[in-house]
Amino acid sequence: MLETFATDSDADLLRRLRHGEVAAFSALYARTQGPLYRFLLMRTSNPETAADLVQDVFIALMEDKLRFDPTRGPLLNFLFGVARNFALKREEQNGRYTALSRSEDDEEDELILDSAPDAVEQLLSDERAEGVRKALALIAPHYRDVLVLYELHELSYVEIANICGIDLGTVRSRLNRARAKLTAHLQADERTSTAANDTRPTAITPSTTNEPNRARP
Repeated sequence: MLETFATDSDADLLRRLRHGEVAAFSALYARTQGPLYRFLLMRTSNPETAADLVQDVFIALMEDKLRFDPTRGPLLNFLFGVARNFALKREEQNGRYTALSRSEDDEEDELILDSAPDAVEQLLSDERAEGVRKALALIAPHYRDVLVLYELHELSYVEIANICGIDLGTVRSRLNRARAKLTAHLQADERTSTAANDTRPTAITPSTTNEPNRARP
């Protein structure tokens, strides 16, 4: 059945869905569920929360509560924005939302421009790495969004600016800061693990040399 929609764009599938073709929803879900879940998993650091938010996005899509404009970009990018907004709303409801002050975005970035983007990209490529997810969870959501969308989903500055509702300069600033913060957290975790290993008692191995024969009385 999905082969029927192989040549349809995401926007075409959405249009067919709104005309009552239920099978179009299955094809659209198969295309977009994976990227949305990966984004939300890295965004929330919680598989259950990520799955719930993906479900919320598709329920809103099926109930025609979302207003997608194909002239403003791909449907998947639009859904990234919806998913991000749903995640922010849940954080507010749970009292976990942290507002980012204007001064934090406006600060100069000269000291963090060389924060090893290639190393960060390599780390983010392993989405199953528990250490990376834990480190990402320590970064403010505003920084985390930009980092995941750029490094994991390979979106452009313009696309990220549209999704997050910020200007290009802010995308660049937040990306630099996110890279630096992620690298710092990962290095701190590595130092902690190394220190813990160094403090472990060294096991005493029994001697393998034979004792000299003792004279019997």
